[in-house]
Amino acid sequence: MKIEILYEDNHLIAVNKTGSDLVQGDDTGDEPLSDKVKEYIKNKYEKPGDVYLGVVHRLDRPVTGVVLFARTSKALSRMNKMFQDKEVKKTYWAIVQELPEQDEATLKHFILKDSKKNKSYAFPKMRSGAKEAILTYKLISSSARYHMLEVDLQTGRHHQIRAQLAKIGCPIRGDLKYGFPRSNPDGGISLHARRISFIHPVKQERVEIVAPYPKEDKLWKEFANVTQGK
Repeated sequence: MKIEILYEDNHLIAVNKTGSDLVQGDDTGDEPLSDKVKEYIKNKYEKPGDVYLGVVHRLDRPVTGVVLFARTSKALSRMNKMFQDKEVKKTYWAIVQELPEQDEATLKHFILKDSKKNKSYAFPKMRSGAKEAILTYKLISSSARYHMLEVDLQTGRHHQIRAQLAKIGCPIRGDLKYGFPRSNPDGGISLHARRISFIHPVKQERVEIVAPYPKEDKLWKEFANVTQGK
């Protein structure tokens, strides 16, 4: 299966993940995106033996968009620290059916992960074992039935955007786990990692990587014209 490369140099590589890709292997046994990227590097550069690839961050399986990998251990350790220090800006697009009460707001909850159900719950007040979750969203487009939100993550919790938007009554389109009534035709959800921005860990230059929206989904196409340049 062909992968869409968004950015590539000697230190980092970014790809546009589909809604069926796993970032890393799990007990399903499905080939993960990390293995596909390794194979791409091995073939392109005719590398013998194993190819090094570090997973910098992850996206949930039904989520599309930019995923960044490290091609060296130095880049991986430096990117890990940048994520921990909140020096990486991550912007998402989410399609919801219910219009939020406010066109723009900051959401602060406390996320509690249920590992058995692979689901997170958002609470307004601190609970034992919960972690603070903060995001900012703004309404950027509306169609006859749906609305597109641009979401900037301040923290990176398990299923954070999905849980927090569901908590305010705006579950993401297709996200059955968090309360949307119908699945999407492709089985994914309408959450797209649109953009990632950071200072390059080696070159010390600003890098901004933008992932094109899923073109096979007609609803994303509806929103495309009004969001050009965003």
